[in-house]
Amino acid sequence: QVQLVESGGGLVQAGGSLRLSCVGSGRTFAMTMVWFRQAPRKEREFVAAITWSGGSTYYTDAVKGRFTISRDNAKKTVYLQMNSLKPEDTAVYYCAARGKVYYSDYVPLSPNEYDYWGQGTQVTVSS
Repeated sequence: QVQLVESGGGLVQAGGSLRLSCVGSGRTFAMTMVWFRQAPRKEREFVAAITWSGGSTYYTDAVKGRFTISRDNAKKTVYLQMNSLKPEDTAVYYCAARGKVYYSDYVPLSPNEYDYWGQGTQVTVSS
């Protein structure tokens, strides 16, 4: 069974930085890991992904050049470094993984494709 636990959210001023962490259990070291976010009254949206090896990363256009996803498989942890934060980045951030899909480089962008979710961590950016 896979469990995901996020941390690192908080309140920050525009232009500031935060680093989110997602610690996984089970075989998360062999899974593509993804960050989504959901703002109030909006649908959950893809933010960034990293393949199991760390060899490929993907970002939504809104965060390219500002956010960096990385992973440490020995620690079963995925990170999301967020710089130059904007008020529109305010949301609950979730990490996610697909069920029983190992060593794959395919990265679906729809949250419906993901089976395992953390509880979320709130990021609030003030203007």
